[in-house]
Amino acid sequence: MLLLLLLCVPLLELYVIVQVAGGMGIGWTILLLIGVSVAGAWMVRRSGLGVLNQIRNRLNRGELPAAELVDGLLILLAGALMLTPGFLTDAVGLLLLFLPTRMLVRSLLMRHFAKRVTVGRWSAGPGFGFGYSAGASGGTDVRGADVRDVNEVREVRNGRQASEDPNGD
Repeated sequence: MLLLLLLCVPLLELYVIVQVAGGMGIGWTILLLIGVSVAGAWMVRRSGLGVLNQIRNRLNRGELPAAELVDGLLILLAGALMLTPGFLTDAVGLLLLFLPTRMLVRSLLMRHFAKRVTVGRWSAGPGFGFGYSAGASGGTDVRGADVRDVNEVREVRNGRQASEDPNGD
């Protein structure tokens, strides 16, 4: 799938650039591509600095900045797309820079990975990121839940621990 994407996207970009150049002229097309890239770089810088401030604020409050980190990743991806010459990649990059679209993509990504990613204290597990292994005790999952045991999960809310086990441990 990735190989097909890597082959098809440049061909589609070339087709679109040729079509635009046929209608507007080569000079205007090149100027438009450069202008969109410059505007995109400015937007990436502005959005990236905003996300960095949000991450800093969440960390200062002692919270896990999961959503902000995903936003940072999406902004980085948008920047890479904006630097790639072409109108299609620029359009996708711009969509990722706009907050409503980025929030939608972020929620889809977080929902997709929420069940798969768990951060363990003791060992790196297989798969994406750091995994929780049955033998390890302690760690946090992506929602900030405190994982003590495979069968026991505590959520830390507002500095208090709400326990799910009957002993209140």
